[in-house]
Amino acid sequence: MKKNAVTKETYIVLLFFIFAFTIFSIEMGVANFLGTMIDTGYYLLINVALWIMGVAVLTGAMAGIFSEFGVIALFNQLLKPIVRFAYRLPGVAGIGALSAYLSDNPAVISLYREREFRKQFKDYQIPVLCNLGTSFGMGLVIAITFMSFGQHYEGNFFLATGVGVFASIIGSIVSVRMITHYSKKHFHISKDDDPIKKAAGDDLYRYTREGNTLNRLLESALDGGKNGVEIGLQIIPGILIISTFIIILTNQPPLGGYTGAALEGVGWLPAIGKHLMFIFNPLFGFDSPEAIAFPLTSLGSAGAALGFVDEFLANGYIDVKDIAVFTAIGTTWSGYLSTHVGIMDSLNSRALTTKAIFSHTIGGLASGIVANYLFMLIIWMI
Repeated sequence: MKKNAVTKETYIVLLFFIFAFTIFSIEMGVANFLGTMIDTGYYLLINVALWIMGVAVLTGAMAGIFSEFGVIALFNQLLKPIVRFAYRLPGVAGIGALSAYLSDNPAVISLYREREFRKQFKDYQIPVLCNLGTSFGMGLVIAITFMSFGQHYEGNFFLATGVGVFASIIGSIVSVRMITHYSKKHFHISKDDDPIKKAAGDDLYRYTREGNTLNRLLESALDGGKNGVEIGLQIIPGILIISTFIIILTNQPPLGGYTGAALEGVGWLPAIGKHLMFIFNPLFGFDSPEAIAFPLTSLGSAGAALGFVDEFLANGYIDVKDIAVFTAIGTTWSGYLSTHVGIMDSLNSRALTTKAIFSHTIGGLASGIVANYLFMLIIWMI
């Protein structure tokens, strides 16, 4: 696209930037705002982004080994009936969901880089991998964290977490089916297209590296790990930029006043949430406006959102029912605003990024609603 050097949008963006900088500076002070922004970005880089990179490296190594020795082909056959019924995708997509659940969203990219995994999908199904993987990102970490709270607080946290995991599966189906619809339209594919790609030619065979088994094992693991490093670098900008501002908007001002430290905030989102409780209460069952901080922070980083759940429980802002909703939304969304752009870019699917984000937003809302009412139904039946 070619445009004039200076257009109307130039002034709009500049005015918006000046406006945002001014209101934050008035509230926090210029030095404190800049200090908090920089320190929060650094905190997210060290504690979130590099952690995800580490996960991506290990997941990439696993994907490389699975591809080299035919495990991906085996899982494609075993999971085909379930995955086709739920997601209208090849069975091998189940590995993407499982690997993301055990690690984080970018795990699907590590798998996508492997030819044995990629060849199972049709062109319109490649963008769908983004929403599928993100629907389960950090799921195991979230589940274990929430179940551990049962040692310190009253309530059946195991049941709440289980309900949340089930609801996240429902949300993932909603998200995947929606983006599949948009992707088919983009690629001009008929609605009744068979989701299973018929292998032909070279796709009938598995190509391996040369050498003995030990050499192939090491080479495939190291090559997969290199892919993980590239993935980690690609998603760092999204995590730092989006999560930093969500945290600043959500976290409450420090009692002693602003110091410019990391994770300080203005608390505007919970303040707005107080006026929207008539929506959040019937949908998610939230009784406290502070509770909306978790799903909002999950938009940028589920790991960052986990950080203040213990404090919310201690202060009575949330109870065990909210844990079910948090598990569902946190697992389904799992920081998708900070990773979707990078993942879609890595999948060479930039054109469908906005559609993927919209579909995943609906999927996360659906999982939260299901978790809320399903948990209440189970408690009522018990």
